[in-house]
Amino acid sequence: MNPLIKFFRTKIYTAIFFLVVILLIGIVGYKFISDYSWIDAVYMTVITLTTVGFGEVVPLDYNSKIFTIFLILASVIIMGYALSIITEYILSKNNLEELKYKKMQKEINSFKNHVVICGYGRNGKQAASKLLAHKKAFVVIEKSKDMEERLQLDNVHYVIGNANEDEVLMQAGIDRASNFISALPNDADNLFVVLSTRQINKNINIISRASNESSYNKLKFAGANNVILPDKIGGDHMASLVVVPGLMEFLDNLSIVGKSNINVEEVAVEKLFNKQKITTIKDLDLRKKTGCTIIGYKDENGEYIVNPEAELQLAPNSKIIVLGRPEQIEVLNSTYNIEY
Repeated sequence: MNPLIKFFRTKIYTAIFFLVVILLIGIVGYKFISDYSWIDAVYMTVITLTTVGFGEVVPLDYNSKIFTIFLILASVIIMGYALSIITEYILSKNNLEELKYKKMQKEINSFKNHVVICGYGRNGKQAASKLLAHKKAFVVIEKSKDMEERLQLDNVHYVIGNANEDEVLMQAGIDRASNFISALPNDADNLFVVLSTRQINKNINIISRASNESSYNKLKFAGANNVILPDKIGGDHMASLVVVPGLMEFLDNLSIVGKSNINVEEVAVEKLFNKQKITTIKDLDLRKKTGCTIIGYKDENGEYIVNPEAELQLAPNSKIIVLGRPEQIEVLNSTYNIEY
């Protein structure tokens, strides 16, 4: 239960307790001080507590008047307290979602170098799942209000709004984000969002989904660094399972996310050695130190080399791709104090 609701419910129970106590005091008091019947005692207590102004059952004597004064003063305080708590609870319940949304927005405002995912359909959910497994901060932009419950259940940060509007993008922290994934089902919407994102953040890495191959070049021209065609990838993968089934089964069993099942890792060379000194892949000797094997190299210009030579010199701002069993990847991360 939300702590705010729990707090108000506790106060409501306290108010109800005091109301019951003052009601019982009034009934017993009128019964024995004024010698009323039980029905008359209940009647007098109710009209006194509610201050409706009805007349007494019988004229009050001196002791009954003193008791009534006490009852009226006590009831004013208790009834006022109870009404204020109940009213506050109703208002807080109505505004609870707004309070939660404001708290989440405050957390989003503190994000830096995070990922923004536009669209929470099939591709958007898959991307979010991978980022959650890799403990990477991200924000989802979703236009449909109906998806809000699903977003809350998945425990992700989100913004409800149209990503075509710059205000919504800014609300998700697009100006501070390092990566943007546009996973909208419509290519035209992806194109517009990519243009807006690139205009706001010149350095952000943009990955966009595309349904049609004809949209590929347009999205690249609009500013997308990478354009993914899910249908094409799916078809290629299925065909590969026919042509090279053993190889595809091996690749499918590789994992790049998760805490205990990572097989492939990308590491910046600056984390492996002193960049002031020229170092080669052979000098790193990762195989002996960690058990991992270097299977790829990405130079400072973004060009990839598969199965690089041992004498290849590692340039600043470059990266290596290593392959290993999960325990070997853990040794690599602990040896070089690599955190993600």
